[in-house]
Order: sequence, then structure tokens, then C-alpha cells
Amino acid sequence: MVYSQRSRRSWSLPLSLLLLAAWEAGSGQIHYSVPEEAKHGTFVGRIAQDLGLELAELVPRLFRMASKGGGDLLEVNLQNGILFVNSRIDREELCGRSLECSIHLEVIVERPLQVFHVEVEVKDINDNPPVFPVKEQRVLISESRLPDSLFPLEGASDADVGSNSMLTYKLSSNEYFALDVKKNSDDSTQIGLLLRKSLDREETPEHNLFLMATDQGKPELTGTVQLLVTVLDVNDNAPSFGQSEYEVKIFENSDDGTIVIRLNASDRDEGSNGEISYSFNSLVPPIVTNKFRIDSNTGEIVIQGNLDFEKENLYKIRIDATDKGHPPMAGHCTVLVKVLDKNDNVPQIALTSLSLPVREDAQFGTVIALISVSDLDSGANGQVTCSLTPHVPFKLVSTFKNYYSLVLDGTLDRESVASYELVVSARDGGSPSLWATARVSVEVGDVNDNAPVFAQPEYTVFVKENNAPGCHIFTVSARDADAQENARVAYSLVERRVGERALSSYVSVHAESGQVFALQPLDREELELLQFRVSARDAGAPPLGSNVTLQVFVLDENDNAPALLPPPPPSQRVARWVGAGQVVAKVRAVDADSGYNAWLSYELQEAAAAPGGARSAFRVGLYTGEISTTRALDEADAARQRLLVLVKDHGEPALTATATVLLWLEDGGAAPKASSRLVVGPAAAAEAALVDVHVYLVVAICAVSSLLVLTLLVYTALRCSAPRGEGACVPGPARLVCSSAVGSWSSSPRRRRQRVCSGEGPPKADLMAFSPSLPQGPISTDTESSHSFFPVYVVPLGRYITIFSP
Repeated sequence: MVYSQRSRRSWSLPLSLLLLAAWEAGSGQIHYSVPEEAKHGTFVGRIAQDLGLELAELVPRLFRMASKGGGDLLEVNLQNGILFVNSRIDREELCGRSLECSIHLEVIVERPLQVFHVEVEVKDINDNPPVFPVKEQRVLISESRLPDSLFPLEGASDADVGSNSMLTYKLSSNEYFALDVKKNSDDSTQIGLLLRKSLDREETPEHNLFLMATDQGKPELTGTVQLLVTVLDVNDNAPSFGQSEYEVKIFENSDDGTIVIRLNASDRDEGSNGEISYSFNSLVPPIVTNKFRIDSNTGEIVIQGNLDFEKENLYKIRIDATDKGHPPMAGHCTVLVKVLDKNDNVPQIALTSLSLPVREDAQFGTVIALISVSDLDSGANGQVTCSLTPHVPFKLVSTFKNYYSLVLDGTLDRESVASYELVVSARDGGSPSLWATARVSVEVGDVNDNAPVFAQPEYTVFVKENNAPGCHIFTVSARDADAQENARVAYSLVERRVGERALSSYVSVHAESGQVFALQPLDREELELLQFRVSARDAGAPPLGSNVTLQVFVLDENDNAPALLPPPPPSQRVARWVGAGQVVAKVRAVDADSGYNAWLSYELQEAAAAPGGARSAFRVGLYTGEISTTRALDEADAARQRLLVLVKDHGEPALTATATVLLWLEDGGAAPKASSRLVVGPAAAAEAALVDVHVYLVVAICAVSSLLVLTLLVYTALRCSAPRGEGACVPGPARLVCSSAVGSWSSSPRRRRQRVCSGEGPPKADLMAFSPSLPQGPISTDTESSHSFFPVYVVPLGRYITIFSP
């Protein structure tokens, strides 16, 4: 580009600027312009032409060019006279920050010598970006600085000039800072960092920003610098824990010194502001401080007492973490210590609402007791199951969790089992499991379901006649398997008529003791057997009862003397020719008594003996009462014989009667053919009938006695051959029951009872025999009396056969 003094014109040419010479009057200086950083060979101007020099004379005239401080930046082609760029031109290097920058050239030609001045202006191009003095600027800002605080920054510089050096600044996007740009009075630019929002070192201790400077050249060039903003700490942060609440689980009964938790609080402050000390909050109750302690430096919480889940299963511990700043700040957290259960408690059993005693007629499912179980442990350790032992008619029914009902599961019979001792076992589900037991005594309440029972259905009682009024004759006793009132038995007679009189006129029974009393003297001759029933009735509701039969046999006493029957005739006539042994008369007597008391014997009194001690001509049959001759009668015998016959029974004491028999001895008459008895008519017939009865009675007695002896012998043999223990009863002493006047087969003076039993089972039949006690007198040699037998009476008594012998 060529500039003249008078006018300036600018031309744009591709890849170079055409310098047009402008000639002004009075001046020979030529101006060119060239952009800096032009490439080698860039056209500057037609310097030869502009100077008016011919191309041909350039060499001859020794054309040369000198530069002031420009070196060889520019060069002239001598062949075409063009000025071109020879080497890199850096305007900033040549002129620095001067607004105008030119290369002054002196062109010298000789022949003639001429000097021309050429000025080549170096035009600035935007080839230098803005440059900051440092690559990184550090800015220290306290986090306590308030917004709108300004912090100065070092701006950038641009080596170019003009618009190429005019800079604009831009700060990287952020929420805390803005860029403050101000123009100074000297047109310089002052930039600063403006705080728009309070800083938090703990949140962002450093801010990395980028400041970019952009020039206004074409194209624009930029330069950047990193701004490292360091936020300085103040104690504005309290220590903080990772969680506001920590949950720790630990088993009960853990050892002292066991670490529960190690707390770690952090303080975002630095230095002493971030040094933390741990402690329990002042509001922590003593129950916590007694069980735990905390290390102020490490934050470890350890156990210092026994932990019992059943007493306390959760501890809420408030922890303070305090820094050492000024003023100090504290952070807080809560530690929940959950104590885990161990199976260290046995189950507990509680019995309530016992419905005792339990009636034996209670229905199935009747609730007897309520049972609750508990276990202070938890989980499986506190899950309790109940069982009942031994095998009894009861069971446990679960009604709710850990609640059971003891109910009836079978029939009860108080008479079989009056009470039950139950064992309730409770076992938890721990490992190993623990258990507990409780005993329950269940008493069975009585129900009147058993009637009084007598030992046997009937009793045989023997009572002597002529008893005292009100005497005790027997005691009945019934057993009632029930209890208390249901077992209290009252006795009473089952009233009936005995002949024309009421039973109660004969006997009475004591209602409580069961003693039977005879209310009046009994007369066997009037009443031999009194049979009645006694009722036993309990006091239950409704009452139950049973009866027993009493057979009261009235035993004979010798209270009746022998009676002569019928009265004998005043006298009897006997022929003197009667031989010895002839029956001449008979004394008949009866005794209203029985047995020995009715067994009569006859004796002649001494008054009947012959005078002078001669042998008496008569005798009387000991048991028949027949008077017979002992010898043949002779003339010496008195015609009138007075015989005194003593009739005596065998009672104790014996009672007697006396009969006087007058015999008249007569001479002559014919001897009787069939009998020597003198008794004729109705009396003789009665006497014959009585003799027949005696014969039949003797035969019957002997048959029964033989049968009894045979039975006893067979029974004894069976008992001896049977194994021990098979018999159902204990045999009594065997007694023979047949006796005669000369002796008896059993010498028992008392009544004997003999039971005959089979080998097994209850006794089938009993025999009761009574044998007489014979007088210990001399044995008669009388043939008839030596073969006499006493009568035996057989009385059936249900299962017994009672034999009475006179």
C-alpha cells in the first residue's frame, strides 16, 4: 500500500498490498505498507518504477537499499524492481507496543548519486493472543466473607495494538463468583472476582475457575488463566455422624469390656476445629451410664455392667461429639442398643381359677383349671409348649397364646381314684431348652352313686330266750363307698307284721350304729324264728339304700319243767306171774323246751326200792319211761307197790317232775300173749304211736349224721389235696354231730358251725351242728338205753344248714 502526503488511497490486492507511489511536491519519500507476518516473497511495491528508475539502469547505477534496524526483512528484485518480503516481519518485535511501526529504507543509486527514502509501514495483524502473567492465580477467601466482597485479579496483556489488543474477559460459569471489570482513568482495565454467594469450605474447599481474555482482532484470539480459589476454614461446622441413629444388637450377659460400637464423627472444619471428643449427653439416664462407658478419643462404647434382656432390652444412648474450635460446636447422634435374648429363663407356670373338687359325674370337657405359662425370654426362647403327665383322664386345651385349660377327658370314679396328682410341664423352644413343672392336685368330688352295701345279703342271729328287754342282739354294718354325707348311713327296720303284732314291738335298730335291740323278752316256745329286714340308707340326694335280712333264731333255755302227759291213772294192776323184763306201766312226759332242755330221763326214787335193801322188782327206762320188772314177782312182794318216778330234763340247771305210779299185784289170770303192758284202750294206742315216732326219728338222725360225716371227710380230703390259696374261705374245726347216751362223736359242749366250701369261689353250703353235753355219770348197762340216740334237728338257713340236737 502506498500513501502520499496529499491524499491517501487504499487498495486491496490478493496475497499482497499494491504500493502506489504518491508523489507530492517538494518531497521524494515513498510510503509502502505491508502486514506483519507476511510470507517470504510477498509483494510490497514497484520501488524502481515509483522512484523513476529504469530497470535497465538499476544494476549499472549500483542500486542498493539499506534499512535502519530492519535488517534484511525487505529485498528488491533488480530484474523487475519489485520490493518484496524477504524474511518474517514481527511488528511486536520491531516496534513493541507502539501504535505506529515502520521500516525506514534508504535507496541509493550512483551515476549520479541519488538517495531516496522509502518508509514501509508494518501493519499489525492479530497474531498474538491475550496472555496472563501466570498460568494459575491463587485466591484465598475466608468462608466467613460476605457476598459482594471483591477480590482483585491480574488481567491479561496482548502484544498487538489497536483493536487487536482490546480485551474482553469472561469467567467460567459458577454460582459463587462473578467477574467485575472496571475502566481506570488511564483507559486501563481492572478486573476483580466478585463473591455472589457465601462460601462453605466444608462443602467446597476449593473452586477451580477459568478466566478467559478475548481480543477484538480478526480472528479473535483468546487467552485463559486458572483461578484456584481456596476457601479458608472457620469453625462453622459442628461434628457430624454418618447416621443420626445407630442400631446395635448385642446378646445379654455379654462380658464386661465388650465393644458395642465404635462411633466415628467427622468435622468438615480443619485443625483444632476438626478435632472431636466423644461423650454421653448430659440427659442420658443413670441406667445407661451404669451399663456402658464411652472412650472420648476413639468413640468406642463398651459394656461395663451385666445386660439382662428381661429387665431392659433396649437402651437409647445420646452421644455428643464436640470439636475444639472457638466456640466449640457439637454434633449429636443416638445409639439404640438392642439386647438380644438368650435362653436363660425357665418357663413360669401359673394356675388360676381352680374348680376343685371335680364332681365324679362331671361331663367331658369340664374346665377344671386355667393355666398360663410365660417365659421372660423372647422369640423361640420364649415359645412355651405344655404337656400333661401321667396318663390321666384329663388333657390340656390351648385357648390362647400361652393360655391353657385343664379339662376332663375321661370318666371319673371317686371310689376307684379319689384324687389325681397331675404334673404340668412347660418347655421352651430354646437350644438347649429349659423346662419347669407344676403339680396340680385334683380331688374328685363325691356324688351319691353308691348305695350302702352289706357284707352279705342275710345274717343269722342266735338269741337266747328270756333275754332282758332292750338287750343288744346284733349289729348290722353297711359300707358306702361314697364320702361324707353320701356315706353317712342311717339304719331302719323294714316294718312288717309278725303274727298279730308289729315287728317294731319285737326289735329296734339304732339309726347310726346299726345295733339291733330286742325290745322284749323272747319266748322260743312262742316264736322260734324272727325274720326281718334292716334298711341302710345314705344321706345323699337323692338317697340310696339297700336291705339286709336278719334271721333271728331264738335259742332255747331250760325254762320249762317236764310235764306228764297225759295224767297217769291212779293205779295199775299187775299179775304176779309177770316175768322179768315185762313192761307193766309207762310214764309219759313232754318238755316245751328243745334240745338238751327237752331231753328227758326217768329215774326211780329211792322210796321205790325194796325194804331191807332187797333188789327192787321194778325199774324205769332211762329215756322211755317204761316201768318194767327186773325179776319175776313172788309172793314176798307187797301187793301194793308205790313207785316214785322222777322225770328230769338235761337243762342247766335241770328241771324235774315227779310221777307216782301205784301198782297192785294180783294173783291169777292168764299171761298176755303179745305184750306185758297193762295199759289198754286209748292210752295204749297213743303209747304205740309215740314209740313209732321215736324209731323214725332215730333212723333219720343216724342217716343225717352219716351224711354229714361223709361230707366232712370228702371236704377234708379235697382241702388237703387242693393247692394252697385255692380255697375261698378258711375251714373251721370239724365236728361230728351224732351222739348217743353212751358217748358222742364230738365232745364239743358248745354250738359249732362248720362251713363246707368248694375249691374256688364263695362257700356253697354250710352245716351248723349242735351236740349235747352228756352227763359224766356211769354208763347204764340197760340194753335199751345203750342203743338210744338223741334227736338232731336240721334247720335250713339259706347257705347254711343248722343242725340242732337235743
